[in-house]
Amino acid sequence: MPELPEVETSRRGILPYLKGQTIDKIIVRQSKLRWPVDRAISNAHGQVILDIKRRAKYLLLQLSNNWIVIHLGMSGSLRILQNRQKAEKHDHIDLVLGNGVILRYTDPRRFGSWLWANSLGEISQLQHLGPEPLSHEFSAEYLFEKARNRQVPIKSWIMDNHIVVGVGNIYASESLFMAKINPNRKVNTLQFNEFERLVASIKQVLTKSIEQGGTTLKDFLQSDGKPGYFAQELQVYGREGEQCLICGTEIKSQKIGQRNTFYCENCQK
Repeated sequence: MPELPEVETSRRGILPYLKGQTIDKIIVRQSKLRWPVDRAISNAHGQVILDIKRRAKYLLLQLSNNWIVIHLGMSGSLRILQNRQKAEKHDHIDLVLGNGVILRYTDPRRFGSWLWANSLGEISQLQHLGPEPLSHEFSAEYLFEKARNRQVPIKSWIMDNHIVVGVGNIYASESLFMAKINPNRKVNTLQFNEFERLVASIKQVLTKSIEQGGTTLKDFLQSDGKPGYFAQELQVYGREGEQCLICGTEIKSQKIGQRNTFYCENCQK
């Protein structure tokens, strides 16, 4: 599913086409997404898109008077169309601008969402989230303090949006490998210098993925229809049975928190 780098890639891709433009209309072909699309979204007509922001894996379209909050779910994607094209089966929503540009939302599994609000405070999904992983707030000091008396695997813990947002399954495995930390380690057994390595690794992995346009494994495409290329950079994720690129040991896989986890038991202690 699209994770933070894919959502940030989408935001950067659509921003130049949408910011400052007036919405002509929004065409909703399928309103039954993860949450029903509010009929009030038709009130977007005539409003200007002031900015597009991101919080965790949510895209925040700031309008003149309201907000549209988009989540891509497991298989959602956004494309910019310069001219009207026939909608296919899974093309559920078109945001049509006054200049004719269309932002098209495609979602085969329909686990994504388009939420409508007068203010972001109305969106319950945005409340109680942890810090952004690329912010100054996300630091070794922050994690060290949060980790006190926590006896859960570090892999599951850094995927908890209450601790830090946007570190999904792929990037958790990759960051722990780079930090040389076994994903099964209990949080409260990590030393401060290990948290320093982990924070640095998470920031590096996410930044590099954003630069590469995200990771395309199955469904994700950028707003121009191209895949993300970070999959070529993966060190452990999806490489079960292959040799570790550092030491040659066979990459292992196991489920932690019901998510497939990939690691090198020699490099990661």
